[in-house]
Amino acid sequence: MAQRRAPRIVVTVMDVAGHPDPDRAARRNGLYLDAVARHGGAPVALDASADPPARDAAFREMDGLLLSGGADIDPARYGQAADGALDVEHERDELEAAAWSAAETRGVPVLGICRGLQAMNVFAGGQLRQEVRGHAGPSWGMGPAHTHPIRAVPGTRFTRILFPSNVGGGVLTVNSYHHQGVGRADLAPGYLAAAVAPGPDGDLVEAIESRDGPFRMAVQCHPERTESTPPAFERLFAFFVDACRGPASAR
Repeated sequence: MAQRRAPRIVVTVMDVAGHPDPDRAARRNGLYLDAVARHGGAPVALDASADPPARDAAFREMDGLLLSGGADIDPARYGQAADGALDVEHERDELEAAAWSAAETRGVPVLGICRGLQAMNVFAGGQLRQEVRGHAGPSWGMGPAHTHPIRAVPGTRFTRILFPSNVGGGVLTVNSYHHQGVGRADLAPGYLAAAVAPGPDGDLVEAIESRDGPFRMAVQCHPERTESTPPAFERLFAFFVDACRGPASAR
């Protein structure tokens, strides 16, 4: 029997050359690529410096898309003036908007992490809270991660993945590196909240998933940072990579 080809998964990452600490940025990028590779995927790193032909080729050949963490999204993309957003990266916004459009057109699975969750929500018509109190800790590599509990919502696909023997869900302690977030009222129409966390200004959505259609899922924490992430999140990466292989009938 012929061995199945590893699914090609485009991973949007930071432009290392434009980062004040290129070495740390490269190591952060590498964590996403490693998470895809250790579950059998073939990661294709793409940053904002990639020229149009390289982007087009990557989007045309991708079997899946991972939108990773990074700086804030331009509030103009969700109809707001800047009121808490910091270090907006317009080039990253453009790259990921194009990647999202290609994924929608081709119907490939998409996983979002931190900024990736926020980007997916915005691209699908939702909004963001530009400043969330109490969720931003030391930057990765600059000290122990800030953590907080999240509760998985019973009956969601996210909960079935992380708690396969308990579809009623449960509580997990996750890392927290974000100062923006999504409230229940900010959700895009096609998504539902798959995990939530209490906040001083009301519940925050810590995981989202699509109501129907192709696989769309995202988490606000950083599960690629395994030193501060529950092992259950490895099942999320495994499920995503497997979804990128395509329907079982097409394998």
